Amino acid sequence: MEYIIGCIAVAIISALLSIIVVRKIDKAKFQVFIEQAKAKAKVIEHEAEVSLKDSQLKAKIECDKEFKNARRDYDTMLAKIEKKERELNEHLESELKIIKSEKEEIVEKNKKITTIKEGLEAQKRTYETKTLEAIKILENACGLTVDEAKELMLEKVKEDSRAQIASIFRKKYKLAEANTKNEINNMLSHAVTRYAGEFAAERLINNLPISDDETKGKIIGKEGRNIKALEMLLGVDIIIDDTPNTITISSFNLYRRAIATKTIKDLLEDGRIQPARIEEIYNKVKIEFDKNILKEGEDVIHELGIKTMHPELVKLVGRLRYRASYGQNALAHTLEVSHLAGLLAAQMGGDAILARRAGLLHDIGKALTHDMPGSHVDLGAEICRRYDEPDTVINGIYAHHGHEEPINVESAAVCAADALSAARPGARREVLESFLKRVEEVENISTSKTGVLNAYAINAGREVRVIVKADLVNDDEAVILATEIAKEIEEKVQYPGEIKVNVIRELRAQSYAR
Repeated sequence: MEYIIGCIAVAIISALLSIIVVRKIDKAKFQVFIEQAKAKAKVIEHEAEVSLKDSQLKAKIECDKEFKNARRDYDTMLAKIEKKERELNEHLESELKIIKSEKEEIVEKNKKITTIKEGLEAQKRTYETKTLEAIKILENACGLTVDEAKELMLEKVKEDSRAQIASIFRKKYKLAEANTKNEINNMLSHAVTRYAGEFAAERLINNLPISDDETKGKIIGKEGRNIKALEMLLGVDIIIDDTPNTITISSFNLYRRAIATKTIKDLLEDGRIQPARIEEIYNKVKIEFDKNILKEGEDVIHELGIKTMHPELVKLVGRLRYRASYGQNALAHTLEVSHLAGLLAAQMGGDAILARRAGLLHDIGKALTHDMPGSHVDLGAEICRRYDEPDTVINGIYAHHGHEEPINVESAAVCAADALSAARPGARREVLESFLKRVEEVENISTSKTGVLNAYAINAGREVRVIVKADLVNDDEAVILATEIAKEIEEKVQYPGEIKVNVIRELRAQSYAR
């Protein structure tokens, strides 16, 4: 047991000694490493110092080289500048010498001019003295003063000139008088030849083709409800007779007739023909027509080369498509007048664009005569003033009916063009125009009454259908209103046969179930 303990103790001591020895060895190695690192650091530091000295030496050499080059360039540039300065000084000295010599010459010339001027003044004084002496001698010889002689001479010249001018004037006047008619005829013939316009007289009816005769029954409706609704809403006369596959739409108002034709066409395509649908289609077509009128007016403005015009006037120009005068379409007549006026004004040295503008607007009041009282001349002039049209346009409106004299070439061209357009053979029909005026007057009498909503002359003017407001006119008042309208028509309108006055009072009550 003691032996074992002794061995263990020996082993422990040996281990401790081994640990101590190893630590000593490691410490010795670490010290060696430190010494080696210090040695390497000294070597690196020495090499860096050597490299720094070499770099400083190289930089100094290069800097000296660059300095020498810069110094050489500076010396070269300085030499050039000094040379240029010497040359400039020499040039300035030479120029100064030239200026000095020229100045001396100018001074000499001024002296000579002064001498000559003094001599001329002396000669002028001598001339004036001699002239006065000569005039006194002449006055004494003829017994007249200078002023009296001048007056006598001027009178003689005036007499001779007046006689000569009168002779020339008589010759020119006779020549102008002889050639005026030929010149005017040539000018008009050239303008008419250059403008070839189409012409078609307006009618009072539209014939609408249908696929079969059964469609007529749909248009009429049960107990005639559809055709009554159509006639009352559209303001036209719808004629359904034995003519196969045809419905006739009659009205003196082209705008109403066109809307009616389009409405019935759309109804036939839709197939649902009943009063509510009729009113819906009619409102849709009317909105569409208003858009088309504006577009047509814009197309006309563009065609004539007119740059700007108020939108309301453009709309009225488009509306002339649905207006006729003596059977002649108002828009076709207006375009014809506009083109002819432009050609005439150009030949006479005027403004062709302004003449075309005045020609386009000369009958613009006709687009308003169905809606407003008064002549188309006054209405047209008023609407053009409202939208700041030129004085030439307003004068053209008045002058083409003789209300004013033309103020310039353009207005005169409009008057001539209007007469040319209306005077062509077959261009207008007096009988149709008198009929249209009579029918329009019947409608105006009806709409002038209180409580009247609309009035439509139908059945070739033999009947007037008056639609009144139910809240303003009761049943008894409707009878009195019909009598009053009939009596006024008898007093104011010339017509053959009789005219039936039909007053319609309709009350509509609406409500919604929600």
